[in-house]
Amino acid sequence: MSLLIGGVISAIFGLISLIFCWSDFMTIVKGSLPIFLLLGGALAVYVGIDELQEKIREERQRQEEKLEKAQEEIELVKAQAERYKEELDKLKETKQ
Repeated sequence: MSLLIGGVISAIFGLISLIFCWSDFMTIVKGSLPIFLLLGGALAVYVGIDELQEKIREERQRQEEKLEKAQEEIELVKAQAERYKEELDKLKETKQ
């Protein structure tokens, strides 16, 4: 309960101080605004670059998966072609 009362008293003093020191408060806001914009912009650029790198990684992984799948299909087709070739050779031998 004492924490609640202390918080209310502190908020009231803060509001009164803000009213009487409005010009000083605005000076601080004006001075800190460019710094916040600069830091916010730098953070946005960092997050954007990280997101772009993640998309590139995902795309690369998808391409690798497609390549692996295509290689497996090629191996299957090669094996099937080899079987057909063997069958053809057997048919040629039996025909002769």
